[in-house]
Amino acid sequence: MESAAALVGNLPLRDVIDLLAGTFYVMDESGYFVLWNRQLEQVTGLSAERLRSIHMLELFEPDMRARVARAFCAVFQSDERVQVEARVRNANGGTTPFLFVGSRLSIVGDGRYLCGMGVDLTRHYRQRDKLELFERALMAASNGIVITRHEGRDNPIEYVNPAFERISGYGALESINHDSRFMAAHGMDDDQRTYLANAIAEHRTATVVFRNKRKNGELFWNHLSVTPVRDAAGDVTHFIGIIEDITSLKQRTAQLEHLVTHDPLTGLANRLLLRDRLEHAVQAAQRNQEKVAVILMDLNKFKEINDTMGHSAGDQVLKCVAQRLQSALRESDTVARLGGDEFVMVLAAQPSLRYTLKMIERIRRTMAPEMEIDGRMLSVGASMGVAVWPDDGRTPGELLQAADTAMYEGKHGGPDAVHFYSTVMADNSAARQRMEAALREALERDDLYLLFQPHVAVDSGKILGVEALLRWRHPERGELLPADFLPDAEESGLIVPLGRRVLEDVCSTLRRLAELGFPDLPISINTSSREFSQRDYLPHIARRVAHHGVNPASLTLEMREEQLMNNPEQATRLANGLQELGIRLSVDEFGAGMNNLSCLRQLPVSQLKMTRQRVQEIDGFPGSGALAKTMLDIGNNLNIRVVATGVETRDQHDFLAAHGCTSVQGNYISQPMTRPALEEWLAAH
Repeated sequence: MESAAALVGNLPLRDVIDLLAGTFYVMDESGYFVLWNRQLEQVTGLSAERLRSIHMLELFEPDMRARVARAFCAVFQSDERVQVEARVRNANGGTTPFLFVGSRLSIVGDGRYLCGMGVDLTRHYRQRDKLELFERALMAASNGIVITRHEGRDNPIEYVNPAFERISGYGALESINHDSRFMAAHGMDDDQRTYLANAIAEHRTATVVFRNKRKNGELFWNHLSVTPVRDAAGDVTHFIGIIEDITSLKQRTAQLEHLVTHDPLTGLANRLLLRDRLEHAVQAAQRNQEKVAVILMDLNKFKEINDTMGHSAGDQVLKCVAQRLQSALRESDTVARLGGDEFVMVLAAQPSLRYTLKMIERIRRTMAPEMEIDGRMLSVGASMGVAVWPDDGRTPGELLQAADTAMYEGKHGGPDAVHFYSTVMADNSAARQRMEAALREALERDDLYLLFQPHVAVDSGKILGVEALLRWRHPERGELLPADFLPDAEESGLIVPLGRRVLEDVCSTLRRLAELGFPDLPISINTSSREFSQRDYLPHIARRVAHHGVNPASLTLEMREEQLMNNPEQATRLANGLQELGIRLSVDEFGAGMNNLSCLRQLPVSQLKMTRQRVQEIDGFPGSGALAKTMLDIGNNLNIRVVATGVETRDQHDFLAAHGCTSVQGNYISQPMTRPALEEWLAAH
């Protein structure tokens, strides 16, 4: 019986070659096929008859035929076993990549043949392209990629991409075979490192953020994602880590957080951070049975500095104040800027009120020296209001409100005053708030109105002008005089819309008087420092005068002597601006305090209105009226007309006339009148 080997050996060659996975072929020296298997027919899509007649080079792309021909010739010329990669064309016009292997086959006689096989490389090429893509992606990735070998506790590095080298500063050769923890910044972010170590030990995916060290020793923030890699059996063999350098993001985030919580000019805490710090201070004081002091500070002369030297100088002052306050306090305390020239200090962990007083005194000493701003030495005083937890408020909001109330009282207590909060202040503050609310309603309801009082020449009784006097028809208190509400309006800022309302009414009255035949009769209105400190003050007046079509010379602005003397530079700019517009300037309350004659001499002032107090001192007794006479002498020396206001009696009128007063105003001449009554009075006189 034949052996199995013999049986297999006797199988027909055609049956064997058709079982092969790849193509099988035999070609003669001319390059024509003499034997092939079915796979070759399937790959080329050609029939047996066509394969028998075609030259083997016709199966390849033209650009590959030379390379295939050289390999074919090498088989016969050098008796070599050759292999070549080439793309085989098929009947449909497509191509398939193949690896061909060929050797010379010698047969009895002179016949020489090439015997070979071909392997379809399509799957291999796809896999190779995929691997090359993966490699290019790893090389091009902007994030660092690390592949480590899992060996229990240690995970030595097997691969790093160029981004890792750039981020860490370590080259591939310096990193491979080192444990991936060699860049750790020890003592930092230990909780994140512990979390990562546990995840690796448990073969879990983990994402952490911690600081590592570059090769040059520089710290960087590392956003690291680690994923286990498993083999076919499900065992973890490697870990892959994605490293993102987020240092710049962390820095930008810190900068944004700083901008959100700090004043951009001074770098101090802003209102948001102040609230947070104050809450923490109060909570700590509750635990430790201590006190917390809140100091609200307002600079005394900041507005003058801004107006006279410009906002750049004002900014320098604010920065200098911020530095001084920070130097006077402890690290545990907080200095904040609320805006403008308001600062708040939170003195945490105060063991006693005596300790707080010592700290306040240190703040005052720190603020006392002059500041050099743009080459000038400036003295910048400050008013301070102090509130203490828990006596003056239980919450941050209550403490800040109490400190603000105390600071307001401090501003009326002289320069550099310090006031501690009291319940009396709270009552005063509540009263001011009620007054402010009522005044706002009065503006909305038009409960404010004007009366007019003329001033006349002493010798002839000729009408020289009219003063507009503001009144408030209060729903509960009746008619209020300016002294009853203007100080509150000045403090709250309502004086600005109120003054503009007065200007509008006066311009309307001037137009009406011109229509009645009194085009040159001037009307004077009072203005305050809060009003003329507005940047658009003069332009606004010019627009309203032009809108009503009145003569600018018929409008006179009255400013208290004290306001002009406090800021001569601003007074000069304002007076010159009014002169350019053709509007007259009158000095009110002349003689109420110290006189700056050099300042008055330099200003384009049209008249001086003697304060009512000097006139009231004229009572007919010997020696009375001395100060009034002095004021008249000053006016005559300055060549400026003096108007005596508040003239109530014949004795006062005659005394003033006898001592050179040219014009008077007061109830002796006429009571304040409504506009219709003024029109009748003018017609009668």
